[in-house]
Amino acid sequence: MGHGHNHAHHDHTHGANKKTLTIAFFIITAYMIVEAVGGILTNSLALLSDAGHMLSDAISLGVGVLAFKFGEKVADYSRTYGYRRFEILAAVFNGVTLIIIAIFICIEAFERFMNPPEIATGGMLSIAIVGLLVNILVAWILMRGGDTHDNLNMRAAFLHVIGDMLGSVAAIVAALFIMFLGWGWMDPLASIIVAIIILTGGYRVTKDSLHVLMEGTPRNVNINEVISLFKNTPGIIDIHDLHVWSITSGQNALSCHAVIEDHLSLKEIQEILKKIEHDLLHLGIGHMTVQVEDSDHTHDNSVLCNNKGEHHHHHHHHH
Repeated sequence: MGHGHNHAHHDHTHGANKKTLTIAFFIITAYMIVEAVGGILTNSLALLSDAGHMLSDAISLGVGVLAFKFGEKVADYSRTYGYRRFEILAAVFNGVTLIIIAIFICIEAFERFMNPPEIATGGMLSIAIVGLLVNILVAWILMRGGDTHDNLNMRAAFLHVIGDMLGSVAAIVAALFIMFLGWGWMDPLASIIVAIIILTGGYRVTKDSLHVLMEGTPRNVNINEVISLFKNTPGIIDIHDLHVWSITSGQNALSCHAVIEDHLSLKEIQEILKKIEHDLLHLGIGHMTVQVEDSDHTHDNSVLCNNKGEHHHHHHHHH
């Protein structure tokens, strides 16, 4: 998807993402109920843990749909960025629930290792096979209809579904082993494998979304390139108080103070800023706010904001 400046692109994928997630949500929810009931009836923890995983999927997909829906709400005075951040909060919630589910599965599995229960393998096998097919279908729908590469929300949903596929595979393998070799412990083993998949996914999603909430520098932005872009622009002497952050996944913002050569006119400065704004798009930053200053302001060598209480250049105006 080269660097064509097609700004409508975001809205198009946004709508497609929402539609895709909605379809996926309904399919997953329906199958999750089937699998949970099946797990209880056949007494298979592998199926139940996969259903637990699918429950968290259904929640995350549902929340994803809501996030896109909220994200469309326009910005207002009390929320100047609109509701875009909701999707990140959703991802945190999602990651944490995944981790909790994984822990519960492990506890239950250890009890089952001690005394493996009877399992109706025929039912377990057929439900697991259907589950695998359902997940392949959903994964295909997500890949075809949505932006699973860049959007944190879509990526989380996609990773979930891949994890689900592996969960179904584990259940199939366990069922076969129990049928042919009578190894009852394969069922809790399969469920632990699912738990590990869930745990890693949950950890990653939580880490990524907390990074956004902490206003961390976005993964796809190289801060050194950004700094050298400013410093190599004719007319700009230096920059400081640089901040780069994500509003939500796929929407990055930058703010800084730029020290400009004194002789430049306002028109020339605007031309410079316009060029920088264009170049920043290539570096993955769509929002830019630059405060322009004259060369009296070259106070320290730090690019970053270092306000340790001494607000040396923020003059306080007493009214």
